[in-house]
Amino acid sequence: MSSHIRARKHLKANQIATLVTLAFPAAAIAQQPILLPEVKVEAKAETPYKVEKSANPKYTQPLLDTPQTISVISKEIMREQGATSLMEALRNTPGITMQLGENGNTSAGDTFQMRGVTAQTSTFVDGVRDLGAISRDVFNLEQIEVVKGPASGDVGRGGGGGYLNLITKLPGREDFSTGTASWNTGDTKRVSVDLNKTLNDTTAVRLNAMTLDGGVDGRNVVNNKSIAIAPSIAFGLGTSTRLYLYTSHVRQDNVPDGGVSTIGMEGYYNATAAIRSGSRVNRENFYGSTTDYEKVNSDMVTAKLEHDFGNGTVIRNTTRYGATQMDRSLTAGGTINGANTAATAVNPAVLAADPSTWLISRNRQRVDQSNEIFTNQTNLTTQMKTGQVTHDISTGVEFIYERQKAASFTSPTAATIASANLYNPNSNVVLPDPTRSGYTNGAVGTVAVYANDAIKFSERWQVHAGARAESYQMRTQSGTASLKSSDTLYSWKLGAVYKPASNGSIYASVSNAAQPPGGANFSLNAAANNIANPNMDPTEYKNAEIGTKWDLLNKKLNLTTALYQTVIKNELTQADPLDPTSFFATGKRTVEGVELGVVGNLTDNWQLSAGLQTMKTTVANNASNNSARWAPDLTATLWTTYTLGNWSVGGGARYMSEQKRVVDPAAVVATSNMPSIPEYWVFDAMASYKVSRNTSVRLNVYNLTDKFYINSLVNSGLRATLGAPLSAMLSASFQF
Repeated sequence: MSSHIRARKHLKANQIATLVTLAFPAAAIAQQPILLPEVKVEAKAETPYKVEKSANPKYTQPLLDTPQTISVISKEIMREQGATSLMEALRNTPGITMQLGENGNTSAGDTFQMRGVTAQTSTFVDGVRDLGAISRDVFNLEQIEVVKGPASGDVGRGGGGGYLNLITKLPGREDFSTGTASWNTGDTKRVSVDLNKTLNDTTAVRLNAMTLDGGVDGRNVVNNKSIAIAPSIAFGLGTSTRLYLYTSHVRQDNVPDGGVSTIGMEGYYNATAAIRSGSRVNRENFYGSTTDYEKVNSDMVTAKLEHDFGNGTVIRNTTRYGATQMDRSLTAGGTINGANTAATAVNPAVLAADPSTWLISRNRQRVDQSNEIFTNQTNLTTQMKTGQVTHDISTGVEFIYERQKAASFTSPTAATIASANLYNPNSNVVLPDPTRSGYTNGAVGTVAVYANDAIKFSERWQVHAGARAESYQMRTQSGTASLKSSDTLYSWKLGAVYKPASNGSIYASVSNAAQPPGGANFSLNAAANNIANPNMDPTEYKNAEIGTKWDLLNKKLNLTTALYQTVIKNELTQADPLDPTSFFATGKRTVEGVELGVVGNLTDNWQLSAGLQTMKTTVANNASNNSARWAPDLTATLWTTYTLGNWSVGGGARYMSEQKRVVDPAAVVATSNMPSIPEYWVFDAMASYKVSRNTSVRLNVYNLTDKFYINSLVNSGLRATLGAPLSAMLSASFQF
């Protein structure tokens, strides 16, 4: 790995001014008018933000008549915002929070919660679970479907707070070639292409590809480099039998980010008065080493066959093999001390009077993890009548094999890891890597059957019912120790829909979910009080929701309102952050709130996507905790654009209320570091100009007020990753 270091400096105001000048030169060039004959074109106004129906065949009804909160993030919104990663795209739906990891460790890949429940293992691609420590890119996504509430009836084990279904771009019967090149103030260069070509009336190929390289706004040394390609071919387009063959291959070579010390941030507390009064570190400080790296390989091969029998009956079969490998070595800052050498014990009492000499300990972390999945899924959708009652049925069977292999490591002793200067760290040091001490191999085989029925009694009344049974066998091999677990999980959902008008619905629904011990990573543990002990009961989730959905303005705008409650039983919590075996049952946790959403067109030229969610968590039967971590009372998101001629302008806002890290009222404040993530508002803006029929330029400006805010916080409160400062991206798009 190269030791070359590139600094990522904070955005200066003149950089944005330069980007504006570069973005829209054509708007200032006078052109001679060209007179053309008058042509009248009548067409239905497009509503690219609003999606009528889920791409998941398990949902047979339009979203308007589906008794569940489902929001869809379209590719148009992602394009306008310049969102390139899954985490950036998820800012468009409320109730999702990001996590950094347990105590001193930094989580690998996309790590987040939905409605207060961990959800990083509840990500699916075209209905197939996508495990693996990877930060996902959106270059090959048609849309992102965010399903809220316990949903094991849809996806099997897990899904306690909901799940994501990422819909892949596939070949179509229209030729097009599009490409986008962008550059941002973090000095990241990115190019993506989307090419679709018909070979004949029924066959087409499509190629999506992406490459990027550059830094991160507001951070030094941190660097991301990726290259990805996703070719596909479709046979039988426009006929009753269609075959799609598609693959995706991603390679990442990054310098990972261990975050910065939280000293001096709003709410920070430490028992040592000198540390408590210390000033905030420079947000650009990098406490890592030139030996830090993160290499990710991800490969996916899929075959999907569809056949229409007629009269609404369609059978689909999907076969997929996927493999992901992450190898990462990361250095993160730890405790503040006055030690002069790594061999000296941490001792805040020896802090010098001059803060410029203060040191921060470093810890080395290593992840070497691989995931594989092989699955075959068959789904049948059909329509039938029993008397005056209509049934829309979706049923199927799934065979799934999943495996995870993770290495275990022994960390270097503190005496071998040199501390860093707190306020002026030097990354040009070589630090020892953790040594591999063994492997844990986990695998699970699953056979599942399910059936869903949308029953229409009349134009006014519908009942939606679904059930799933899945039998699994799980095994873990660690050294000479071997553990096995098997069981059958039963999941269900039930909803009723009343339609007072054709453009509206009122509904009520209940559903459940379950996560067996070790179900997230197939890593069973024989310790009596470990979360993955096979003798533990599965964590159970039950959800109740009532709501209403309306299509307004000639069905261009959709409004949704939902009241929800999720009850979690047999949930285990880590009592001591430093003891990985100190788990205990928290009793019953309840998460409840209201979710509002609006998406679509206010006028033909004015588009809007907005959401708001409240969340209140309480824990019963537990004397120490009365609420849950990372559960903000209120989250909200807004994005809107207006088009006038060749110009489009828009902007957005995101709000996150306080996220508590310390929820134990008996906790000692002196050991709290950062007890919570303070609330924050962030505002963004966008302007684009259509230079010609085939070319447009776009300027995105992020965090207009240059708000300093924490994006995610480690569970010990020692360090955090920060949201981007005032920054910008310039993009040029081409279409032929």
